[in-house]
Amino acid sequence: MSESKPRGECPGASACGSSADETEPPGRHSPADREETPMNDHRSLGRQLGLFGTDPLIGAGLPYWLPDGAAVRHALEEYIRDAERRAGYRHVYSPVLGKRELYEISGHWSHYSDDMFPPMDVGGEQVVLRPSLCPHHALIYRSRARSHRELPLRMAELGGMYRAELSGVLGGLNRVRSIHLNDAHIFCTLDQVADEARAALGMIRRAYEALGIRPARLRLSLPGPGGKYVADPGKWRRSTAVLREVLDGSGMAYEAVEGEAAFYGPKIDVQVVDGAGRESTLSTVQVDFHQPERFDLRYVGADGERHRPVMVHRSIIGSVERAVADLIEVHGGAFPAWLSPTQVAVLPVAEAQLPHADAFLRRCAERGLRAEQDGPDRGSLGARVRAARLVPYQVIIGAAEAAEGRVSLRLRDGRRVDALPVDEAVARVEALVAARRVVLWDGEASAPS
Repeated sequence: MSESKPRGECPGASACGSSADETEPPGRHSPADREETPMNDHRSLGRQLGLFGTDPLIGAGLPYWLPDGAAVRHALEEYIRDAERRAGYRHVYSPVLGKRELYEISGHWSHYSDDMFPPMDVGGEQVVLRPSLCPHHALIYRSRARSHRELPLRMAELGGMYRAELSGVLGGLNRVRSIHLNDAHIFCTLDQVADEARAALGMIRRAYEALGIRPARLRLSLPGPGGKYVADPGKWRRSTAVLREVLDGSGMAYEAVEGEAAFYGPKIDVQVVDGAGRESTLSTVQVDFHQPERFDLRYVGADGERHRPVMVHRSIIGSVERAVADLIEVHGGAFPAWLSPTQVAVLPVAEAQLPHADAFLRRCAERGLRAEQDGPDRGSLGARVRAARLVPYQVIIGAAEAAEGRVSLRLRDGRRVDALPVDEAVARVEALVAARRVVLWDGEASAPS
């Protein structure tokens, strides 16, 4: 887990503000335009699109997710869980509460208590809302004896954690008090650390391609003077050397920055920049010799002796909240099809085509596509096409299409696809969505008229 300051270690927990340009409608710009045009503020855009909201009775920094926002979040979570399963991770669940003693052992209490919520007295014990998941995963690892044959053991969880952020730094989804973190911890031998860190960077690269996110830079985050860091120079040298080896071998440019490490070790941070030019950490890879020692983690080696594992902290998309904030701003609400709240807009030209539209809607639902019908009672076809401008696929059913059992397909970017049989249209859209790519169509499509 990472933090953009040495006081913490959770990716996505610190924030950059963002600037608003509310004069432009969402989804107006093409990808090329978006490279030159400041992004819309995700807070205003999130309200316009009905993705998330806040309420003073719930509290500052505690956003709720509306149905369309929940659809984006669910798709993102399913992507990362599937990617982790394919990469050999095993998923766990752990409680959002822990005894204060747990965080005293991990070092969070001494290094990080100012950013934690106050302890609650429960049954004579002090219990706190967790600021991180790694101590819980360390305890799951040590819940039974481990053999070298199990390593690397890759443990993942998309779990909640809490930070007592000051009101003045809260903002939209970028900086919140209730965080849902895509977190993982790899318990491995020293010889396996570099390969695991390289594999994590590969997962990050593939995720960014699927999400349509372009990282601004890689950063090797090192300790700086005056920070609260674990005092063990030897461990810092070893972990820094491993991460430098991984970065040097990756062929990717990076810069070393002091004062940005986690309290227990250095990290590779993947930095993104919002529309106002402000930078934040979205993804991270960290090497930790500290917590395995604090929790006395062991494995039995091939020599029959007990050895200490290394703990690699890794987050592919950081916090769900920050990831969605960045996606909103990068895409202006026009998400890749697999993430879009509504993937297919079904537009019957006239009332006579309503039964055909209903049947197409049912086919989409059966194939797991998020589809909605926008009938002629809501205005002219042109007005409904404009209203659905953020939807990747607009299916138009007129008299000719209904008679032939076909549909005309209009893509969000204005391109048109020749009329297709209903089952073929659904199957092709389903395949494109399942591939989790940013392209809208494979094959011929006529240019916008």
